[in-house]
Formats: sequence, C-alpha cells, structure tokens
Amino acid sequence: MADANRYRSPLARVRGLGAAKTGTEHFWLQRVTAVGLIPLVILFVIYLLGLVGADLATVKATLGRPVPATITILLLVAAFWHAKLGIQVIIEDYVHHEGTKLASLLLLSFACIAIGLASVLAVLKLALGI
Repeated sequence: MADANRYRSPLARVRGLGAAKTGTEHFWLQRVTAVGLIPLVILFVIYLLGLVGADLATVKATLGRPVPATITILLLVAAFWHAKLGIQVIIEDYVHHEGTKLASLLLLSFACIAIGLASVLAVLKLALGI
C-alpha cells in the first residue's frame, strides 16, 4: 500500500480520497446488460424469423401476445441502457471540454430515455391493442 501511495499527490494523501468508486459499478452494469442481451436477442430473432413473409395483421398479433411483447420490451430496455453506458464511456474518455462533455452526457441520457420510452410505448400499444 505504501508503494501505491507514493504516486498520489500530497493533497490526495492528506484528504485520503481516492477514485469516485463508480467505475466498477459502471463496468459491471455494462457487462450485465451485455449478458442479458444475448438470450433476449436470440429469442427476438427467433420470433422475427417466424414472421418472415407474414402480413401486417399477423405481425401485430404475434407481437401483441404477452411473451413476445415482454421479450421485446426487455430487449429494448436492456439495449438502450447498454447503449447509454457504452456511449457514456466514449464521451467521458474522448470529450475533453467540460461544457461539451456535460451537454453531450445530458443529450445522451435524454435521447436514450426518450427513444427507449417511445419504443416501449409502441410495443405496449401493440400488446394492448390500442
């Protein structure tokens, strides 16, 4: 521990503060969403392959059933969450101006929430027959 402490600034040693401790959580959330996406994408593709050549009414009826609708909603939530986490890392690593970084992160969060919510609402509309 003493060797690692040697590389810290004197102010950091006095304050006793290290990293923000959120990097590990972010890392694991990104891995969990990635692993969760694997079976969801496979199931979603299976449903889509079954709909090749089907008419619009059949597609609506299939995606309106509870299991395909649930799989699709889970896929959308996991995909948008995973995308947000991944793009956030890119912005934090490669955008160096703090104002631009903050604006980009806010825009990213808003876009992922808005597009994800619109997508989930579209599936719910099909599922509920509205």
